[in-house]
Amino acid sequence: MKGKDKRKDGDGPVEARQRRTIDLAVLRKNVRLIRDSLPTGARLMAVVKADGYGHGIVQVAQSAVRAGAEALAVALIGEGVLLRQAGVTVPVLVLGASMPEELPEGVRHGLTMAVCTPEAVYQAQEAAASVNGEALVHLKLDTGMNRIGARSEDEVRAVIAALRECPRVRLTGVFTHFADADGSDMAFTRLQLERFNRLSSLLPERVIRHCANSAAIHRLPEAAFDMVRAGISLYGYPPVETALPLEPCMRWTARVAHVKAIDPGDTVSYGRTYTADRTLRVATVSCGYGDGYHRAASGKAEVIIRGRRAPVIGRICMDQMMADVSDIPDVKTGDEVVLIGRDGEAVITAEDVASWAGTISYEVLLAATGRVPRVWLHESDG
Repeated sequence: MKGKDKRKDGDGPVEARQRRTIDLAVLRKNVRLIRDSLPTGARLMAVVKADGYGHGIVQVAQSAVRAGAEALAVALIGEGVLLRQAGVTVPVLVLGASMPEELPEGVRHGLTMAVCTPEAVYQAQEAAASVNGEALVHLKLDTGMNRIGARSEDEVRAVIAALRECPRVRLTGVFTHFADADGSDMAFTRLQLERFNRLSSLLPERVIRHCANSAAIHRLPEAAFDMVRAGISLYGYPPVETALPLEPCMRWTARVAHVKAIDPGDTVSYGRTYTADRTLRVATVSCGYGDGYHRAASGKAEVIIRGRRAPVIGRICMDQMMADVSDIPDVKTGDEVVLIGRDGEAVITAEDVASWAGTISYEVLLAATGRVPRVWLHESDG
């Protein structure tokens, strides 16, 4: 692609068999669109956990910060350490509960940890003392997700009391997470918002407040507070309708490994679940569930070859799948096969694959295994 350079995943050559191409210029555009849509005073925290939703945690984090994200969120202390080792200096919040033995590393690298119990505060104090540092924390409130968090006024007051006893622990924020902000009825989300306002008002000092996830960013501007946490929308898959022209960043391709003709009555793949009712031309595609493509999409999925959609027939195998290319002329071994992405006017999204597999776009983006290498595209002026 003109004006872009390619970076490959790992030190070895990028295999031709498959490839995930991540366009970081598109990601930066998405970051700017979301940031510019926020109410005045609200900042953007980019959620880059789970290897940047499969897009590459370091590459995504660096690009998001370059585009204006003022903080980052991860799920694990180890993910935050990776970012610090890569030179990322903005605040990094660890969203999940951390194990006591991990905390010293979090303190050492200046990460912000989530706490929701007095015990967690005392553990953070001990960790900070062990490395002669200061533990930065955000208080997590459970307003209805029932995952982690302080649920009641008494629980919040107990955490506040513990903070007063722990001089090496500094509270810098408070947050919650919406359970159903992408649902059809916003009543429960508004109830969560009311609980968040009530519980966070108990804090004795002003700290950063944040609770809006991707869905709430687009649907509930009053939930923006001081900061929002953009996750799936950054990668081009907003979970609700939005006027923002967000675009997917990832393109996943494979290759045609073999082309053959089969006769009426011939069956295809394991279990003989597909029987040809006419003479067909079948392309074997070099991708299967061993690469992370969902086997549950068997018999429903489509791929794009030479700019046209082709149905996947028979069961998806560990390393290969078969597609009916009878209506696509001149398909040959080595042709590119688009699993997710665009080829001309034809487009397949992670949401399409999720629909075929009975799952969600998040899981599809994360599913590719280590044998599917990644290439990052960088625009020099992006």
